[in-house]
Amino acid sequence: MKHTVSEVQLKNGARGLLIDVPGASVTSYELNFRAGEFLVPRKKWETPHILEHMVSAGANEQYPDRTIFNAEMSKNGAYVNAYTSYYSVAYVGEVADFEWDRVLRLQQLSLAKPLFLQAEFDAEFGNIRDELVSYTNNHFRALAGQMSQSFGFSVATDFERVDLMANVQREDLIEHYKKTHFTKNMRFIIAGSLRGRRVNVKQLLEELELPVGSSRAKLPEEKAKKPSAPTFITNETVPNIYLIISTHFNDIINQKDDDALAIARVMLTDTLYSRIFGQARDKGLVYHVSSGHHISSRVTEWWLSAQVLPSNASALADIVLAEIKKIQNGIIDEAELETAKQYALGSFQRSLQTVQSVSSAYSRYFFDGHIEDLRAMPARIKGVTKRDLAGAMRKLFAQNLGGVGILGGTDPKIADQLSDNLLPLWHSS
Repeated sequence: MKHTVSEVQLKNGARGLLIDVPGASVTSYELNFRAGEFLVPRKKWETPHILEHMVSAGANEQYPDRTIFNAEMSKNGAYVNAYTSYYSVAYVGEVADFEWDRVLRLQQLSLAKPLFLQAEFDAEFGNIRDELVSYTNNHFRALAGQMSQSFGFSVATDFERVDLMANVQREDLIEHYKKTHFTKNMRFIIAGSLRGRRVNVKQLLEELELPVGSSRAKLPEEKAKKPSAPTFITNETVPNIYLIISTHFNDIINQKDDDALAIARVMLTDTLYSRIFGQARDKGLVYHVSSGHHISSRVTEWWLSAQVLPSNASALADIVLAEIKKIQNGIIDEAELETAKQYALGSFQRSLQTVQSVSSAYSRYFFDGHIEDLRAMPARIKGVTKRDLAGAMRKLFAQNLGGVGILGGTDPKIADQLSDNLLPLWHSS
């Protein structure tokens, strides 16, 4: 989808991207505040999450009844939501082109004039408890959370979050709101048909009735440590096992490594003819395998996950070990590499079919202010070499900061067995 991007600095200190998508029939927006869990004491972990619920959909000075407010927000089919992460509290929406300004004004009203009613706090407290309990049924999420703790990261599992909720009072939300919801702490992305509207969009955002505040909070300086043992979570209701293999590199990888790891994912797990997933399917070992990498404030993680029967787990681990080692050692056929790059190129082009997907492609901006040059992406994909792939995959295992996680109703010894099988991943050969 053709578009142009420009960064703007507002008079109130907010910064963001305006993405003009000619002819678009919808407008997509995200208003992002660095206000996530890292800014509160652990016992108050759920403060940003409950705050997000109450600000995004709660009563405000103009609409003291939140039911009426939410009906007004969505009366023309607008999608409006919010989310909380370790770093951010963000307010998002996708609205029809003809009412972009109306919905954005209502969104700004909810941001600037929330009432934080006790009755709403009590209601959202119950709603969020139900939300968190439902998350505990996501076994990959449960396993990933406990593994993150084993690597030394400051995270709370969903089971812990349910208990920590009891420490949060309405006054905690108000305090966190005042500390984080100011315009210098706001970053935004607005995408849609903006030709002739840029001045109006900027003016509307500058009318946001929040204090200017001080500077945006710095991201936490976290580092991974080597787990002392494999992670194992017993769950007798799970007849197979949930498997995660994770490795960390204590730094932010460069763009070349980032591009190479994306191609490595295609070669290893993205297709039915991929090295790990395709081979495991051909042998009848597993229904699906996923992999990928993630960059946080100072750490890059590579992971692979699958559900597998205990009787097939060792054979799957052998494939994982063999194929990753081949890539690390540059054993890559040129034809295979070109096929992977063509797949990645097509996937990239297919991923930019909507205004929302275009906007999401720039989400790294909220993390470190980087503005992705999507026009260069085809050339970057085509430029990945075998040497790039080998170097990037070696780097992610070089610091020996890896581990294995298992969830299931099987013998816990399987975690040690698979960990021993996969140990050579973190040792050069």
